[in-house]
Amino acid sequence: MTLPVDITKALAIDYTTRAFTYGRIIHADCFEWFSRLPESSLHAIVTDPPYGIREYDDHELKKRSNGKGGIWRLPPSFDGSVRAPLPRFTALDAKDRKRLSLFFFEWARLTVRALKPGGHVIIATNAFIAALLYEALMQGGLEFRGQIIRKVRTLRGGDRPKNAEDEFPDVSSLPRGCYEPWGLFRKPIPPKMTVGECLRQFHTGGLRRLPDGNPFEDVIPSERTPRLERNIANHPSLKPQSFMRQVVYAALPLGKGVVADPFMGSGATIAAAEAMELHAIGSERNLDYFSMASDAIPELAMLGKKKDKDWADHMESGLRAANRLSKYKQLDVGSVDPI
Repeated sequence: MTLPVDITKALAIDYTTRAFTYGRIIHADCFEWFSRLPESSLHAIVTDPPYGIREYDDHELKKRSNGKGGIWRLPPSFDGSVRAPLPRFTALDAKDRKRLSLFFFEWARLTVRALKPGGHVIIATNAFIAALLYEALMQGGLEFRGQIIRKVRTLRGGDRPKNAEDEFPDVSSLPRGCYEPWGLFRKPIPPKMTVGECLRQFHTGGLRRLPDGNPFEDVIPSERTPRLERNIANHPSLKPQSFMRQVVYAALPLGKGVVADPFMGSGATIAAAEAMELHAIGSERNLDYFSMASDAIPELAMLGKKKDKDWADHMESGLRAANRLSKYKQLDVGSVDPI
C-alpha cells in the first residue's frame, strides 16, 4: 500500500504533534498557531469551539469534574436517562458577552489570514449566542453564507420555571432544543474572480455536492452522539461521526486540500477526515484533550468500516432502520436518526 503524501507536516511548525495516515494533530493554542502559519495555508475549517468561552477555562473544567459550581450545570435525570453536564449559556453577563465577541473577532481576523481565498468555515454554536458570534465573525472579515441546521432532539430545554414548577405547570422557560446551528462563512473571493476561477486556482469557493450529484443541504437530520463513540472519547461536546463526516466532506469542494479544526477537543473532525481519506490538521491547547484525541482519532475513524459486533450493535440500537438508505451511505458515514 502506498502511503499518501504528508501535506500537513509543514503546518505543524515546531509544535508537539501526532501524525495519522491522512492528518495530524498539534498541542498548541490556535491563536498563536494561526499567527505563525504562512498566509493562505488552509482550505477549510470545521470546528466546534467553546460556546461560551468560559466553560473551558481551567478553573471551570475543575468545577465540572467536581460536579458542582461554576458555569457547568448537572441537569436532573429524566426517565432513567442521565443528562450530560452543559454550560449555563444564560449565565453570560455583559462582560462575558463582550469577551466572547472580542475573542471571535480576533479569531476571525487570524482565520482570514490562514485561509485560502474562498475557504469555508463551518462553526458550531447555539441559539443563545449565534447572533453575537456571527456578528463578531463578520466584523473580523468573514462572509456570512448561511447556517447548517443539525436536527437533533435532546433532553435539554423545555423545563418548567425553576422553583415554581407546581404553580405554573403549563409553562416552559425555554423551548425544548431540537436543533443545533452551525454557522457557514467564507473568506472573500478576490475581487472580479469567479467561483470557477477560485476553484481552479485555490480548490476553494464552493461546497462539495453529494455523491449522487445533488447539492449539499443546509438541514441535516442527526442523532445524539452514540454511547459507543463517547466510550472512545469522553469529551463534553463530542459530535457524532454520522454528522461530522457530512460537513467535513462538504467543506473541501474538490476533495483536495487541508481542513483544519483549531478547537479540536477529542478529534471528531480529524477522525471524520481520516475516515474519508481527506487531509486534516487539528490543534488543542488542553494537554488532556490532546492526549485523548491521540488515542481516539484512529478508533473513531474506523467506525463504520469495522465489521465487528460492537459496531453492528451500535447501528441496531442507535439508528433507525428506515434511514439506513440515506443518500450519505456512499460516504460510509453511517445512517442518521431523524427527529
